[in-house]
Amino acid sequence: MTSKILLVTGDAAESLEVFYPYQRLREEGYQVDIAAPTKKRLQFVVHDFVDGFDTYTEKPGYTWPADVAFADVDPADYVALVIPGGRAPEYLRNDPEVQRIVRHFFAGDKPVAQICHGPLISAATGDLAGRRSSAYPALAPDVRAAGAEFVDAEAVVDGVVVSARAWPDHPAWLRAFIEVLRTKAPAS
Repeated sequence: MTSKILLVTGDAAESLEVFYPYQRLREEGYQVDIAAPTKKRLQFVVHDFVDGFDTYTEKPGYTWPADVAFADVDPADYVALVIPGGRAPEYLRNDPEVQRIVRHFFAGDKPVAQICHGPLISAATGDLAGRRSSAYPALAPDVRAAGAEFVDAEAVVDGVVVSARAWPDHPAWLRAFIEVLRTKAPAS
């Protein structure tokens, strides 16, 4: 039986932050299931940096079907969790089903990869407290308010939790996460 990894996301997630781990982890031999508020076709976005803008811009990105609704997820079926960024975490962090899922992974000391705005979800569940975490730099106050130490780096490993700032950090982020997976939850 193939080891399964759960990726929790929704509309307005950053396209690259969904597809890079989705494809890279499949390449490693894992089954990756995309979970969302409902089992539907999701609309992702592209965040980019444009000269003259003080922050990133957002454009429509790819669409992709969710494999499973949050309410139907049994987190015990999964060896690890991925939380991409984009705007999706802003509303997903309030979803009691997402909170249930995320708490399971942290309580079980299972590998978690989170990037960009993803740590907003683990902050909302109280699971960021006492940790070191990267995130999109504008979220430094949110990470600190959640009781964590904000680290402005491309791959921050805190036990089995691996975090990064945004999609430019993908190579270091996934390299570090795969090292954790090979130790804690190797692909079968």
